This record gives sequence, structure tokens and C-alpha cells, in this order.
Amino acid sequence: MLSSTIIEIDGIFLGAAILLGPHGRRRFYAAHDRVRALHNVVMPDLGHLHVHVAAQFRKNARQDPASQV
Repeated sequence: MLSSTIIEIDGIFLGAAILLGPHGRRRFYAAHDRVRALHNVVMPDLGHLHVHVAAQFRKNARQDPASQV
């Protein structure tokens, strides 16, 4: 592992983006249930990964009845 970047949305820690090599590709290590489906997904860069993680998190937040409380 070369380095990693924390991914959080709205102050909630979701996981880490792990740099795979010199070309910027990142692998996502999911730490939150709402983004578990993206665990080990590889994206071309941090920007793409962050957008996908945020979309998955917000999509699952709308579907989670506990988040409506």
C-alpha cells in the first residue's frame, strides 16, 4: 500500500481509498454498512471513487428506515 485517504460523507466515516500504484488507481475499503457493496471496488482515481461512494451512501440512506428517525 502506497497511501490511503479517508472517505467520509456528512461527517460519517465510510472507509478508505487505497492508492494502488503510480497511476492513481484506488481500491475502496468499506467500513460502513451502507457502502459495503463497494468494498474492494477499484476506480481510476480518488474523484471517481468519492462520487460513487457518496452516491451509494445517500441511496442507501433513503432506503434505510432507521435513518428517517
